[in-house]
Amino acid sequence: MRDRLIKLYGNNAGVLEYQNNRIKKLEQIYKEHFGFNNLSFFSTPGRTELGGNHTDHNNGRVLASSINLDSLAAAVKNDSQIVRIISEGFEEMFEVDLRNLQVVEEEKESTNSLIRGMAARFADLGLNIGGFNAVITSDVLRGSGLSSSASIEVLIGTIFNYLFNDGKIAAEEIAKAGQFAENKFFGKPCGLMDQMACACGGIIAIDFKDNNIPIIEKIEFDFEKQNYNLIVVDTGGGHADLTDDYAAIPKEMKETAELLDANLMREVELDSLLKGIPELRKKVGDRAVLRSLHFLEENLRVSKQSEALLKNDFKTFLELIKDSGNSSYKYLQNIFTTKNTSEQPVSLALAITELFINGIGEGACRVHGGGFAGTILVFLPEDKVKEYKEFVQPVFGDNSVTVLSIRQTGTTKI
Repeated sequence: MRDRLIKLYGNNAGVLEYQNNRIKKLEQIYKEHFGFNNLSFFSTPGRTELGGNHTDHNNGRVLASSINLDSLAAAVKNDSQIVRIISEGFEEMFEVDLRNLQVVEEEKESTNSLIRGMAARFADLGLNIGGFNAVITSDVLRGSGLSSSASIEVLIGTIFNYLFNDGKIAAEEIAKAGQFAENKFFGKPCGLMDQMACACGGIIAIDFKDNNIPIIEKIEFDFEKQNYNLIVVDTGGGHADLTDDYAAIPKEMKETAELLDANLMREVELDSLLKGIPELRKKVGDRAVLRSLHFLEENLRVSKQSEALLKNDFKTFLELIKDSGNSSYKYLQNIFTTKNTSEQPVSLALAITELFINGIGEGACRVHGGGFAGTILVFLPEDKVKEYKEFVQPVFGDNSVTVLSIRQTGTTKI
C-alpha cells in the first residue's frame, strides 16, 4: 500500500501521513455504517484545464492534466443490485437500485443520477454491474472547475470496473461512460474533456474530431522545473443555478455551425464563418458569432500550446494562456452570468491577478473550466506565490488559493 501511495501522492512524509489518515477514516466510517469487511480502495484525480476552453463539446482540441487532489473510495460488493454510498459532507446515504436503469427525472442533478447513469452505460456496453457499499471522500473542491463531478463519475466507474470486470475496462471507456451519465442522467450537456483527464492521468492533449475515438497524446512537461507553480483561486461563486448558462455555449455554437451547413463548429472554416456573419447576426445573434470565433481560434491555440510544451518553450506557452483568457472573456463570455451582474467574482479575481502579474512582470492567468463562477487558473514563479496569497486572500478568503501539482496516474485501484 505504501508504494502505491507514494506513486500517487509523492514521497513526502506529511502528505503520506495525511493520505493514510484519509484511508483510516474511510475504514472507520465504513465499519460504522456497513460493518467490517475486506475493503478495496480506489482513487480518481481531479483535473485542471490548461487549454481549450469550451472546445470539447464541439469536437475540438483540449489540453488538460490530472492533479494531486483526488476522490477516494472504500468499497465492497454487497451481493445485491443496490448501490449504497456514504459520501463525506452529505447527511443522507445515496442509494440506487440497479434494476431500474432508466432516467429518473426527479433525481437529475444528483449523485444518484450519476450512479444510475454509469451503471446504465456499462450495461448498454455488455459490461458487468452489481451492487456495492462504498464510502467516499474528496479533496477535489466542489464548484472549483477542478471537475469534482467528473472525478466522482469516473471513481464510480472504476469501482464497477474492478469489483465486477477484473479491472479490464480501459480508462477511456470509463471516461465516455462518465460523459454519458452527466449528459443523459444528470442533465448537464458537458463535453468529454473532464472525464478523460480524470481517467487517463498526466498532461494530455486530446483531439475530439472523432468523439468516439479521441486522439490522446501524452505531453511530458514539468512545471516545477520552470520554477513555476500552477495555482487555482476559488472565487467563492457556486454553479448551482448555472446549467442553462453552460448549455447555451454548445447550443449557440452548434446553431451557428448548422447555418453554415455543418453539424459542429469543428467542421467550420474561419473564412466561411466570416463571410456568413451578416446573415448569422440576424438568425443567431452576435454572441453566438463571437462564441464561434472563440472556438475556431481556441482550437488552433491548443495545438500551439502543446507544441510549445513539447519544445520546452514555456514563455510562448504562457503567452498563449493569456490569449486564451482574453478570448474567453471577450468572445466566449463565460466570466460571469447575466442573471446577476452585481456579482462578478471571476472578473474581479482576474482583474486583481493581472495587476499583480503586471507588477512583477511574470506569469499568466485565465478563467478556469466552465466559467461563470468558480475559479481562475494562475501560473506564477514559485518565489512569488506567498506574496500573491497575501494579495488575493483578503478578497476571497484564507483558503481561496490552492497550489496544485500534476499527478501522473489516472483513475486506479490502490
